[in-house]
Amino acid sequence: MKTGKLLAILKNNVESVIPKSSRNLIEDAEKKFSMTSESESMIMKVWIVLLFIGIACLVSAGNSKNDELNTAANVNYLTAIEKEIVYEINRFRSNPSEYSVEYLVPLTEYYDKKVFHYPNDKPIVTKEGVRALKECIRNLRDASPLPIIYPSLGLTRAANDHVKDQGKSGKTGHKGGDYSSSKDRIERYGNWNISIAENISYGGVTPRQILIFLLIDDGVRDRGHRKTLLNPDFKTVGVAFGKHPVYETMCVMDFAGAFTEK
Repeated sequence: MKTGKLLAILKNNVESVIPKSSRNLIEDAEKKFSMTSESESMIMKVWIVLLFIGIACLVSAGNSKNDELNTAANVNYLTAIEKEIVYEINRFRSNPSEYSVEYLVPLTEYYDKKVFHYPNDKPIVTKEGVRALKECIRNLRDASPLPIIYPSLGLTRAANDHVKDQGKSGKTGHKGGDYSSSKDRIERYGNWNISIAENISYGGVTPRQILIFLLIDDGVRDRGHRKTLLNPDFKTVGVAFGKHPVYETMCVMDFAGAFTEK
């Protein structure tokens, strides 16, 4: 292939990843110099370098987190996966309808009647089949963005108490082994305002899977977990993730409209 054609191909590819002002500088240089074979080779090398720089920038942007949503990044009382769970909650709340289109809609193809073949996980026998997922997608279609959530040490301690309890007993549900309610556990560590709620997920492997299962809320008549995640009053959360003897893993999320540590 001739050098001229190679240059044309490179320019077309660079256009999508490099600002126009940078491209114009090189195009001006091309006009000033007579295009000998040597100068063509030099210019082509510059275009190649620009292309690789542009691709590297795109990859970096795609892998970086939105700092505004990554509210747990600098806290020292959450594990890495717990921080990721807070981030995933905020990704959802920042744009519920977009989150649904990107992550929920594709999952409609992974049902075989009532068996849900979640990608990279063992099959799960659901109670409602794909109906619950489709109803969730409809529910989120016109959902408005919600306030982002910030982590709370006290709420995290309350959530962690329940994870430790059920991690030993193998039980499920919101009642603790000491008969405590989520409200009791939250009030051990501070004072809440406006409203509180607790979400519990069993068996989730990744932060996204945990959140998706809570949003689908299979078998939960009032879709209480989904309503909690969509509640605009909640501004703070405590998250605890740990082992469960029956379901392998569990995650507790304790939400509050406001919370003051003791």
